Amino acid sequence: MTTAVEKPRRLLPRWRDYGRPRELVVRYLLLLFVLGITVGPLVWQLLASLKSTSEDVFGSNATLLPHHPTLRAYRQIFEQVPVATYIRNSVIVVVLSIGSQLLFSTTAGYMLSKPGWKGRKAVWVVLVASMMFPFESIMVSLFLSIRDLGLVDSVVGVWLPGFVGAINVLLMRGAFLAVPREIEDSGMLDGANEWQRFRYLYLPSAWGAILVVVINTFISAWDDFLWPLIVLRSEDHMTLTLGLSRLQSSSFGYDQRVVMAGSVISVIPVLVLFVITQRWFYKGVSAGAVKL
Repeated sequence: MTTAVEKPRRLLPRWRDYGRPRELVVRYLLLLFVLGITVGPLVWQLLASLKSTSEDVFGSNATLLPHHPTLRAYRQIFEQVPVATYIRNSVIVVVLSIGSQLLFSTTAGYMLSKPGWKGRKAVWVVLVASMMFPFESIMVSLFLSIRDLGLVDSVVGVWLPGFVGAINVLLMRGAFLAVPREIEDSGMLDGANEWQRFRYLYLPSAWGAILVVVINTFISAWDDFLWPLIVLRSEDHMTLTLGLSRLQSSSFGYDQRVVMAGSVISVIPVLVLFVITQRWFYKGVSAGAVKL
């Protein structure tokens, strides 16, 4: 009696696992094209900020790579403007924004995902309708409210209008709706109250959506320029984006390399956050459903 010999398992995938070679080449070319559009401007800013004063940034004589790389532009920024103060103010706004967004978007999204209470559809309609109005349409009324509260020229005045966003509430609602009903029923049978079910069942299940809220809030609060420009007056309260924009004025001796260096400094925290959280960012909303 003969036995069939098991074939060795392939460790490397075959070409047909990914499609035809021609299709694979087209895919990679499209990916490289998208990569060049998204990352290309940032790489160009970084290379331009490393150029010396004898090298052109724009014009026919400009080159992509610096011939004599130098950190002069970065040293000049820290000598001309109080970057540490700007970073401190931006961090305060970001921390307040993330904290309030997580607190209110998770609780409000959880309430909207629970059926059976009056006014649920009305709140849903109001939230969706609020997303249709651009910020510029309510900018004047927001400034008058902040002025009446005495919060002009303060980081609290920068944070308060964006303490919670309708898009984050709806995002959390969708994540909580995806939690199977059987999980909550099992928690109720075990004697868990409303808070315990929210804390130990729903929040772990929506871990992916929570990370999306954190990243979106960080980017919007860190990169916000228009609202801080309207509210802030003194240099001690300026955020990083607003403070570094002053490098384009003639009073600081307008230098294209210094402006590029300021743009690189402002985008570094966003890149660091994405690198740290990318392994969790793409997880599904049910990733932590069984982690009680």
